[in-house]
Amino acid sequence: MRLELDGITKRFGPLVANDHVDLTVEPGEIHCLLGENGAGKSTLMNVLFGLLHADSGEIRIDGTPVTFADPGEAVRHGIGMVHQHFMLIPVFTVAENVVLGFEPTRRFGWLDRRRAHAEVRRLSSEFGLEVDPGALVETLPVGVQQRVEILKALQREARLLILDEPTAVLTPQETEALFRIMRSLRDSGRSILFITHKLKEVLSVADRITVMRLGRVVGSTTPDEADEKSLATMMVGRDVELVITKTPASPAEPVLQLEQLSVADERGVTVVEDVNLEIRAGEIVALAGVQGNGQTELAEAIVGLRPVRSGVLRVEGADLTDATPRERIRAGLAQVPEDRQADGLVLSMSIAENLILDQYDAPPFARHGVRDLSAMRAYGARALSEFDIRAASADVPAGTLSGGNQQKVVVARELSRKVKVLVASQPTRGLDVGSIEYVHRRIVDARNAGAAVLIISSELDEVLALGDRVAVMYRGRIVGIVDPAVGRETVGLMMAGAGEVPPPPPAVNATLGPGDGS
Repeated sequence: MRLELDGITKRFGPLVANDHVDLTVEPGEIHCLLGENGAGKSTLMNVLFGLLHADSGEIRIDGTPVTFADPGEAVRHGIGMVHQHFMLIPVFTVAENVVLGFEPTRRFGWLDRRRAHAEVRRLSSEFGLEVDPGALVETLPVGVQQRVEILKALQREARLLILDEPTAVLTPQETEALFRIMRSLRDSGRSILFITHKLKEVLSVADRITVMRLGRVVGSTTPDEADEKSLATMMVGRDVELVITKTPASPAEPVLQLEQLSVADERGVTVVEDVNLEIRAGEIVALAGVQGNGQTELAEAIVGLRPVRSGVLRVEGADLTDATPRERIRAGLAQVPEDRQADGLVLSMSIAENLILDQYDAPPFARHGVRDLSAMRAYGARALSEFDIRAASADVPAGTLSGGNQQKVVVARELSRKVKVLVASQPTRGLDVGSIEYVHRRIVDARNAGAAVLIISSELDEVLALGDRVAVMYRGRIVGIVDPAVGRETVGLMMAGAGEVPPPPPAVNATLGPGDGS
C-alpha cells in the first residue's frame, strides 16, 4: 500500500489540530511520525482511521482518493490501528478478541472456537507474535496484550498498520520485542506508521521520519541524517536539554526511613520483602527495576494506598506505618503516581479543581466548609503560567489535555506546597522531550529545596540521569545500592537478577558524599 495524505486540516472550534498536513508512506517501510504531545499526531491518525473527519484535504491509497465514514471502511481498505489505550475486552480470551466482529461460526451462529484458535495460532506463527489463544486478556502482561491488538489488525488483513504511542506502557525488553515484530511486518511488505515522541526509538527502528509541531509538518528526515539533538530541536522549536544537569547532592538528615518493610499484593502474596532504605533531605534515590518486581506496591505503601504487612515507615523519625493518606500529606509526603489518569487526576473535573485535590477543604480554598471558587480559579491561573500547563484556561477539564500537560497538573499540585518527601513513580512515562526536560528540572529543584526524593522508573536513562544513588529492585528485594556512575550495563544486569552486584557504600543506608562521585 502507498498512502498519501494531502493538505489534511482538522479544526476543533478555534483550535487547528492539523494544519494542511502532507504525508506519504511508501510500501514496506516503517514511517515514524514524531512530535510533542499535542502536536496533532493522534488527531491525524484518527482522521486516517475514520474516527474523525477532516475539514479539508484528501487521502489517497495507491493513487486513488478515498473517504472513510467510519473505522470499518478504513479496515476494509486495509488499514489497521493499534491505539495507545488498548481496545480489548478483558474478560474475553485472546481468540475471542482477535476474531470479534469477524467470528467464524458453526451451525445456528455459534462461535467456532476451534477455528478461532487455529486462526490465532496461524497468525502467531506467521508473524512471530507468540500468544496463547485461550488465555484471558485480563491475565496477560501489557506487552502481550499489545500483541493481541496487532493480531486483531492482521486478522483483518491490514496492509498498513498504525501504531499510536505503542511503547508508552512497555518495559525496555517489551519494546525491543515490539521492534522485532515491526521489522518482521515491514519485511513481509506491510507499511507501518509509528507514532511516538521517543527519540532513541525513532532512530532505532524508523526508515523515514516526519516531524510535527503545533499541528504542522516541520520537517522530514532519515535516521542516517539525524540525531537526538536535531530531532528534539525540530519537535520543540528550541534547543532541549536531553540530560538534565544538576549539581552534586548535599544530603542532610534522614527524612524517609523504611525498615524491614514487606507489602502484599491483592492476592495476599508478598511482593515487597524486607526492604531497608533511607533517603536524606536533599538527595534523589532512583529505584530501578523491570516493572512487576514490587516497585508499584512499594510506592503505594509509602503514600498510604496499600497496607504494610510488616516493618516500619518513618518520616523525620515519626512512625507513619499505619497513617492514612491524608495524614501522610499533612506530614509532607507528595506523590506523582504511576498512572496519572487513573490515580493522579479526576479527568472530568477542571484543571483548577485538580490542582487543589489535596487541600480543597483548607484556606484559602474553603472557609467554614464553603469553597472559595474565585481563590481556586486565581490559583489555577497562576499554576498554568508557573508550570507551563498549556490550556485555554484552568476551567477546562483535565481529561482534554495532552499527556504531558496532564502530568504537569499533577506535578504542579504536588510541588506547590511544602514537600518533605516526594515519591515519583514513572514520572515521565508517555511524555515528550520538552515535557521530560520540564519534569526532570522540577524534581531536581525539589531536591535542591531540601526534599527527600524517591524516583521509581523502568527507564534506565532516567534512573542514571536523576539518581544521586541508585537502588535496584528484583523480585521484591533491593539487591544493591550503587552510584549511578557504575553505568547502564551493571544496573541492567542487576535489574535482571544477573551479574555480580557491586559492593554497597560503606554503610547500606549511607549517602555518598561529593568526594565519592554522588
